[in-house]
Amino acid sequence: MSDSIFSKTLAYICEHNEQGALGIVINRPTDLTLVSLFKQLGISSVDSPVESTPVLFGGPVQLDCGFVLHQPVGNWQSTLVVNQEVGLTTSLDILRAIANDEGPQHALIAMGYAGWAAGQLEHELAQNAWLTAPANADILFDTPSDERWYAAMQLLGIHDANLSNEVGHA
Repeated sequence: MSDSIFSKTLAYICEHNEQGALGIVINRPTDLTLVSLFKQLGISSVDSPVESTPVLFGGPVQLDCGFVLHQPVGNWQSTLVVNQEVGLTTSLDILRAIANDEGPQHALIAMGYAGWAAGQLEHELAQNAWLTAPANADILFDTPSDERWYAAMQLLGIHDANLSNEVGHA
């Protein structure tokens, strides 16, 4: 996508149904760190290396809301079960657990989300605005955020130099 917000963006689609779609951008770190977020929310935390982890720009919708994409799903107050392994939680209990090193094994914290109205994502896919790749837990949780887009491209066997802003159908 040539759009400045979504150019070279990797979005993990969490929900897609007849009402639309919701995704979290997983490769755009912000200047906000977890320790700063915890302080803003009044959450005390134990010293942990994850505190320096940047919070991600999850998308342009509801930038004031936090979203935690995590594995395993667990039992949190407000979780959308994405699949058997991954959940998306919006409640503070998961952030308190992460701050005290009692959270899920893997977690990405993002502010905002990417949303599509009914039929909008399908239209964008038909226009070749997005490439799709199977979800991959290693890319999601074990690959540094600045390498996730390239790793997803490798899953598709595509080199980014071969991409063009000009699209068409054969």
